[in-house]
Amino acid sequence: MKYIQVPGTITLCCGLVLAATAGSAEKAGPEWEATDMVVVPAGDFIQGSDTEDDGKNFSGYGVKKALYVDEHPQHRVHLDAFLIDRYEVTNTQYREFVVAANYWVPQDWRGNGYLLTRKILEIANLETLRRLAADTYRLDVDTRTLDREQLLDAIEKHQHEYDDLPVVNVSWKDAQHYCRWAGKRLPTESEWEKAARGTDGREFPWGNDWDTHRLNAGGTPDRDPGVMAVGSFPDGRSPYGVYDMAGNVMEWVDDWYQPYSGNTAPSKDYGEHNKVVRGGGWGGVGHYAISYFYRTSYRFYIGPDSRFNDLGFRCARDP
Repeated sequence: MKYIQVPGTITLCCGLVLAATAGSAEKAGPEWEATDMVVVPAGDFIQGSDTEDDGKNFSGYGVKKALYVDEHPQHRVHLDAFLIDRYEVTNTQYREFVVAANYWVPQDWRGNGYLLTRKILEIANLETLRRLAADTYRLDVDTRTLDREQLLDAIEKHQHEYDDLPVVNVSWKDAQHYCRWAGKRLPTESEWEKAARGTDGREFPWGNDWDTHRLNAGGTPDRDPGVMAVGSFPDGRSPYGVYDMAGNVMEWVDDWYQPYSGNTAPSKDYGEHNKVVRGGGWGGVGHYAISYFYRTSYRFYIGPDSRFNDLGFRCARDP
């Protein structure tokens, strides 16, 4: 199904119209319950690493920067107490924001019909519903045998499969606007790392040993590649009980990509033109299966306008 974006609306080919402009993101968001966030207490933690390249060749996996160098030197950081989302922001949460703040729709939603609620779909006639069910939602049923209510039920059930997946294909500014609307903010890079590794400097959120059963790092012999529902790996939680800080989707943080204090290694990528992303994504193939990219100290960076199918975010706020 095709969408045509015009100021103020998204118009579907079947005639359904939905407001979807980049409106004000300053409107107050919902009152999230305390259980949606965890408290990271004030105190010191170990940031970065002093690990040196052991000489392994990662060039075949698309690695362009020198390994480990931007994590140097390992250092202690003191942070005041803060709260951080227990899970990555989901499609359900982001959809509430898009509708309430009249904000731009993620690109993948324009093709899968996720934003079309049952109330909106009830506008369509039976022929249009059958076409949507077959072409947009690709339901594995004979839509010719279903009446209106059955079609609506089947579509709604299919849409719910996306609810608990982390929202993806959002830029840094999109993430920032959502957090602000929700009364929160993006975590700083230091906050994200402390929430992921605790105070003992662990290599991964769960400890120091690599374990592909504790995260979504793409396809394995027992599962297909792709994004998974938040919280699918309870054994991969961080010391503070934060889920999916390794794998599933990479996560935007607030900071520009800059060297740590005391790091004298030059890089053309430093400066106020790349934002830091953390955590590693499901990726699907290749280098994403390598533990290097899922360490709590690993730093990745991309332009703030970037959008990928394994890039999302979570929010933080002050106590």
